[in-house]
Amino acid sequence: MNAPIIRMRGVGRTYDRSEAARPALAGLDLEVRAGEALAVLGRSGSGKSTLLNLIAGLDRPSEGTVEVDGVGVHELGEAALAEYRRTRIGMVFQFFNLLDDLTVADNVLLPAQLAGMGRAEARARASELLERLGVARHAGALPGRLSGGERQRVAVARALMNRPPLLLADEPTGALDTASAADVRDLLRGLNAEGQTILLVTHDTALAEACARRTIELLDGRLVRDTGAAPEASPSASQGASQQGAVR
Repeated sequence: MNAPIIRMRGVGRTYDRSEAARPALAGLDLEVRAGEALAVLGRSGSGKSTLLNLIAGLDRPSEGTVEVDGVGVHELGEAALAEYRRTRIGMVFQFFNLLDDLTVADNVLLPAQLAGMGRAEARARASELLERLGVARHAGALPGRLSGGERQRVAVARALMNRPPLLLADEPTGALDTASAADVRDLLRGLNAEGQTILLVTHDTALAEACARRTIELLDGRLVRDTGAAPEASPSASQGASQQGAVR
């Protein structure tokens, strides 16, 4: 069985220290294994965004430990957190977060430049991803000229640029029309089939059912439902995870 890529133990996060304050997360234990696709469901205020931010190193727990790919994220200083985010995770957002004044290719190249990847290697990697994700013809275009679904594909390419072990997707279909949302669902499902570990935060139960082999639900900062312990990955998924996937 694959080792956990995410391990959270007794994680709590409280923003208001008053006695009456309800924690954003309370005593959360969670493991996610390499090659798994996990969907996190819950209504607004349930703790989904807090969970994502803690895993991404954008926030710190008030108590407990957060480990990702063997790294104690809760212990890192700011410089180490920046390095962690460059090398260990890729993030996909609801509103794409592409830079409008950079071309599609330059948006995808940006993480590699920040990580110090060689220019030739970076350009080859960006071309590979854009071709694989079906947006190579837009490499020289500005993001504003693309459809929502195409922009999200560019955002996924950018997130995968440095071959991160973990892909975090925050409401990735929330700003898309029905057809584009279906396109992104197929993309995420295909990436996971190739071995990419994905943690997906969403309100969209159809997206969760289509993309995730396991679902958890949060309510008032607590884990109230888990469709099962992290399953043993299939041989093909295990192989893909160890090789970091065909498009990673």
